[in-house]
Amino acid sequence: MTNQPAPQAPERPSLIPGFDASKLPWWGIVLALSGIAITSLILTDGDYRDTFIFLKDGVITTLRITLFSFVIATILGLLTGLARVSSNPFFFNISTLYVETVRGIPLVVLLLYIAFALVPLAIEVLAAIGITVSIRSVPMEARAIFALAIGYGAYEGEVFRAGIQSIGKGQMEAAKALGLGYAQAMRFVILPQAVRRVLPPLGNDFISLLKDSSLATVLAVDELTQLGRLRRASTFRVLETFNVVAFLYLAMTLVLSGGVRWLEQKMKIIE
Repeated sequence: MTNQPAPQAPERPSLIPGFDASKLPWWGIVLALSGIAITSLILTDGDYRDTFIFLKDGVITTLRITLFSFVIATILGLLTGLARVSSNPFFFNISTLYVETVRGIPLVVLLLYIAFALVPLAIEVLAAIGITVSIRSVPMEARAIFALAIGYGAYEGEVFRAGIQSIGKGQMEAAKALGLGYAQAMRFVILPQAVRRVLPPLGNDFISLLKDSSLATVLAVDELTQLGRLRRASTFRVLETFNVVAFLYLAMTLVLSGGVRWLEQKMKIIE
């Protein structure tokens, strides 16, 4: 007796021929509807509108912290990545010490340590050599930018290291065969290829840095999260305040995510 295949249930005909609801990006639809709902509340509800007006300066501060921190972190990461693949034991060990130390410390602890320990220590060292600097002249926003740059510089260093090492060794050998030195080969042959490969992960880190800029609230910097806390404390409008805060962060990250996806597509076309 042969085994007969089990009968399959007939497919239900679609109300709209050729339409498959399971293929719709429901996550995007939910996000879009949520954004429309919050936007309509900001336009029509007084509490939401006042909250948005109060928080808009925090958006500018958040973007400023993110941009400056990321630029410094990228430069620091590039130098660290180059040192991590260097045959010079001094540069290799210094860069490895930096990467392993910073990645082992929580970012919020790093912010507090740099802002309240390293900055005053640096001012005392400057005073010892005759350079007088007031501690009040170093704003908390600058300390937050420096701390976030130090923290993310370690991660960007590993991104650049991986990008450089992903280039085949034959590229370096071919460059040397053409008479280029190590520095010239890195500048004209290896780095242009490596940078193209690390741009997408750098974009993802930029988005992460935007969200981690909220940690600057521990330094009382008037970025988006801090202003949200102040608004909640002064009005006791918890739901309205943090609905708008979450909406603004989500809007910024979605725009940046779209930019990263576009960049990834461009990189695929180039390759």
